[in-house]
Amino acid sequence: MKPDPRRFAGLLALATAFAVTAVAQDEKPAAKADDTDLPDPVAIVEGEKISRADLQETFNNALAASGISPDDLTADQKMAGYREILDELIVDKLVSRKASSVEIPDAEVDAEIARVKSQFPDENTFKAEMAKAGETETSFRDTVKKMMQQQKWMEQQIGDQAKVADEDIKKFYEENKKEFEHPELVRASHILIRVPEDATEEVVAEKKKSAEAALARVNDKKEDFTVVAKEVSEEPGAKESGGDLNFFPKDRMVPEFAEAAFAMKKGDISKEPVRTKFGWHVINVTDRKDAGSMPYEEVKEQVGSYLGGSKRRDVVRGIIESVRSEAKVDNKLPAAPAAQAPAAPAGS
Repeated sequence: MKPDPRRFAGLLALATAFAVTAVAQDEKPAAKADDTDLPDPVAIVEGEKISRADLQETFNNALAASGISPDDLTADQKMAGYREILDELIVDKLVSRKASSVEIPDAEVDAEIARVKSQFPDENTFKAEMAKAGETETSFRDTVKKMMQQQKWMEQQIGDQAKVADEDIKKFYEENKKEFEHPELVRASHILIRVPEDATEEVVAEKKKSAEAALARVNDKKEDFTVVAKEVSEEPGAKESGGDLNFFPKDRMVPEFAEAAFAMKKGDISKEPVRTKFGWHVINVTDRKDAGSMPYEEVKEQVGSYLGGSKRRDVVRGIIESVRSEAKVDNKLPAAPAAQAPAAPAGS
């Protein structure tokens, strides 16, 4: 069994809560664990075998990805790990069988693969990571399609079961008001001109001049702050966000930035660049909030999303349990030992 390409380089995130498969290989070589006590096959799922080699490879990759040495595990711990991973492989096979007839247009598969590729610096890097995960272009495409089939099938099963009623959102808010209290908040945008940690005084001065030039454009020439930020800010994502940092409490930012931002009024732009360990910042305070509680309407969507996610996990768990209870699965690993009750105190 090849390593799960969904997670190679940490960038392919197609899985949802129900798409349980093996943990992928990390960049380091997989650690080895002794498989001599494992039966072969380790399980038979609706007549389809899961081999000892498949389980062992996945187990080794899981250890490598977690940075755990097999030498640090007892025999019981290893077997517990085998049981957990085998359970995931069994569920993956069952969900895959259910989802195999789901139609996914080629154009949607192409779009998803293009999305994944776009997260790599270039095509060669993508291919190198794919090869590291043991994938070819063809096998990778097949795996992406399989993941999309699983996702679409599960969405069909979930239907409206994960919807959250407005009254439930309101009830949660009322019962947990303390959780929605907040300290004083500032919303700010910034233009960042980065300064390397080991920069010389000359470089620091040169970078400051660049920040001052940006400041002059928004203060003296009255150019739109967002437009200038998208053009010159060196913060990752600035081209999309325009430098907007949203609301933040004072302790979330580095001290120099926080002190400057919280000393400003709404609508103020810093009179001069502010130096932090990241570089020079031009700060624009766009809003402020006094300490208090967030109103219901402001957090309704966030609370609904939280409750919906929790409800969705329960629904998915129920669907998986139902699929498994209806299937013919022969798990050949030794059963987990029953939990023992604690011994009674002496003299009782």
